[in-house]
Amino acid sequence: MIESEHGVFTLVHNHKDAFEMKTFNDRYVDYFNKFLYIVGDFSAQMLRLKGFHDKEEALIADYLMESAVPNAPYFILKRVEQPKEVTGQNDEDLV
Repeated sequence: MIESEHGVFTLVHNHKDAFEMKTFNDRYVDYFNKFLYIVGDFSAQMLRLKGFHDKEEALIADYLMESAVPNAPYFILKRVEQPKEVTGQNDEDLV
């Protein structure tokens, strides 16, 4: 499990140890909150992020083959839990 500033994720795949928490947190934007899967790959020493919905899981391999640099480091995260501000829950809602 990965607990980031942007929710809790399962690290599904970490090719060439690509996942770095600080880099992920720096590149992540709220737009990705709506996706179940987040794919990150490094191109020209820069992390690129791409989101996929639940029914698009099969497209991840195609994306990596067609859009990522061959044999580039990449990771696949699966969202387990949204950040509190996204789910609308705060400590008052839990009482």
